Amino acid sequence: MGQMVDYDCFPTIEKCSSNGRENQTVVANMNETLLRDRSLFPYFALVAFEAGGVLRLLFLLLLSPIAGLLYCFVSEASGIRVLIFATVVGMRVTKVESVARAVLPKFYATDINPETWHVFSAFGRRCVITVNPRIMVEPFLKEYLGVDTVIGTEICTWRDRATGLVSRSGVLVEKNKADALRKSFGEKMPDIGLGSRETDYPFMKLCQEAYIVPQKNVEPLNRQQLPKPIVFHDGRLVAKPTHLTALLIILWIPVGFIIACLRVSAASLLPMPWLSTVSAVLGVRVTVKGTPPPPAQHSKNQSGVLFVCSHRTLLDPIFLSVALGRPIAAVTYSLSRLSEFLSPIKTVRLTRDRSKDAAMIKELLRNGDLVICPEGTTCREPFLLRFSSLFAELTNEIVPVAIENRMTMFHGTTATGWKGMDPFYFLMNPSPIYEGTFLNKLTTELTCSGGKSSHEVANYIQRIIASTLSYECTTLTRKDKYRALAGNDGALASKPN
Repeated sequence: MGQMVDYDCFPTIEKCSSNGRENQTVVANMNETLLRDRSLFPYFALVAFEAGGVLRLLFLLLLSPIAGLLYCFVSEASGIRVLIFATVVGMRVTKVESVARAVLPKFYATDINPETWHVFSAFGRRCVITVNPRIMVEPFLKEYLGVDTVIGTEICTWRDRATGLVSRSGVLVEKNKADALRKSFGEKMPDIGLGSRETDYPFMKLCQEAYIVPQKNVEPLNRQQLPKPIVFHDGRLVAKPTHLTALLIILWIPVGFIIACLRVSAASLLPMPWLSTVSAVLGVRVTVKGTPPPPAQHSKNQSGVLFVCSHRTLLDPIFLSVALGRPIAAVTYSLSRLSEFLSPIKTVRLTRDRSKDAAMIKELLRNGDLVICPEGTTCREPFLLRFSSLFAELTNEIVPVAIENRMTMFHGTTATGWKGMDPFYFLMNPSPIYEGTFLNKLTTELTCSGGKSSHEVANYIQRIIASTLSYECTTLTRKDKYRALAGNDGALASKPN
């Protein structure tokens, strides 16, 4: 285990002034200093599961006791070598990079030590030194914390695959940290060094000043205080996997998949009016707030109602239909063939040709009610993406619906994985929750017929849905999401939605 810290060796971080540091350089250890948590396992587990699947997570979990024994009785470096080997051996480097960019930042951001951040963020140049593989931590540190230099353990690769071994410089502990800092900075060492354990002393002593971050229970930094908010993230796991939760995930997946298949079968085979009751029996809770409008009466030549929803998963239109007790057609950008086949409601793909899509939506509304999610893609965080305005030009019968859901184990969306599994992952949660709030139908003066532009109508609906959910409106789009998570613009040719 970690050595006891002699706090008399260096002053504590409370004594470090953050004033006038704009032209100075700070270097901080990552775990136990910049982050509150000392455990490396959860982040290795995330890479193992998201890039390698459940069997890779099992492999890591089986080897983690060996890593712990080596850490305690041999050396810290030997234990970390085992964790690195179990996590990445044979894995494509691009997969590790994808997880580091799209998955890990959300979890790192929930564990920032506020005392360290208050000092660290005051410096004009920031450096982080860590035992973690640099490939895992660099995207978060540079993009979200404004770190200039990341010095971490380097992993060996062969033909774009990780060998599971580390480079000759070794795992960055104790003397290796000091050597790596000298190599990076040369003769001009950082002004301030921040660490938390005696193993950090070698690099801290190279700095002009050094401060210890005491290990104590503190609340994590509010994510709103980060330089850049995390709006988009990917990956299937909802919670950070400790050893226990990793074991529970491994044991639950086969059981959860069977339960998900039962839930999917019920939705596909049973009449829609039964699904609200059957869903509750199967552990899926659907809550309805507000007063849904009655179905259109074709005998009176009524146009169908257009339900305009916030977008959380591909199942939004289905759960809206469950809430209404009748199947409602939905327009989508695209669905996997599997999701399309299993869908209990009619789904129609948009072409992204404005005139063709407008004609198709008008025809669907003449035949009945319709669901549309004008964000064009899902967002997990409490933000609403920009609403496309096409729908506002086509009808005055508009009912906004504020949709949100809650999951405890798996996310039901992905930007980089196979979307055909999205419904299954959502329904693999032990007790998923969907909540729909039906808002008042727009009055004529708030529609295009009342003199409003289509953009004004779309922006108004975005604002009232955001207000209902206590979400934040953004101007971000589908392209922004896929550029952030997948490195492409989300076009059909490269990544279906």
